[in-house]
Amino acid sequence: AADIHDRILSFPDGYDTQVGERGLKLSGGEKQRVAIARTLLKDPGIILLDEATSALDTETERNIQASLAQVCADRTTIVVAHRLSTVVGADQILVLKDGCVVERGR
Repeated sequence: AADIHDRILSFPDGYDTQVGERGLKLSGGEKQRVAIARTLLKDPGIILLDEATSALDTETERNIQASLAQVCADRTTIVVAHRLSTVVGADQILVLKDGCVVERGR
């Protein structure tokens, strides 16, 4: 669902590769995809995604959004996003301005 498995397999030690300051550097999009994968592996009842795909290219974002729609179908999912395309499939969309709900719709 996070579209990161094949990339991880290409790392020098696969899933055992150390990442971060002393290891392999990940791009912003790779960090986001790893974070999504870790969240989904925990299988929580509620998922909060805060700009979770903002650093991804359009095609990868589209693929992940489609996968997330299936994975999150039976659980509460809160998505924070600036792009409407990221939340267009939501059951409910709230638009906030200065901390107040100014619009609500589907």
